[in-house]
Amino acid sequence: MWGELIQEIRVAQTGVQILFGFLLTVVFTPRFVDLSQANETIYIVTVVLGACATGALIGPVSLHRLVSGRRVKTQAVRWASRLTLVGLSLLFATMIAALLLVLRVATHDHYVPYLVAGVAAWYVLCWLVLPLWTRHRYTVE
Repeated sequence: MWGELIQEIRVAQTGVQILFGFLLTVVFTPRFVDLSQANETIYIVTVVLGACATGALIGPVSLHRLVSGRRVKTQAVRWASRLTLVGLSLLFATMIAALLLVLRVATHDHYVPYLVAGVAAWYVLCWLVLPLWTRHRYTVE
């Protein structure tokens, strides 16, 4: 299970690190000073969520390195799995907040919350509903 978990984390880590890196550069762009207070708040929340997601998704690697050879693989896998789920949840929140910010700045239109809600629903379907349905439907006991 450890190998599968680490492989899954590699995919999520790459995405969150690229997104987080991009978010860190936004503050240095000329348009940043023109953000409204609401958009600035969304930006700050997004950066903090991205930092937390990065920490949670890198955490299992550190956990593995620090407990390797200590005969606690079962517990390490359990904790790494929990950190991964937390990291994915934080990645979800980061992506939704980033999308909200980008669409608010790009369009200034009233339909932005509906677009973001639609994307959030899509993520929930892909990341939660389908996997849980598959688990329920095809688990053999």
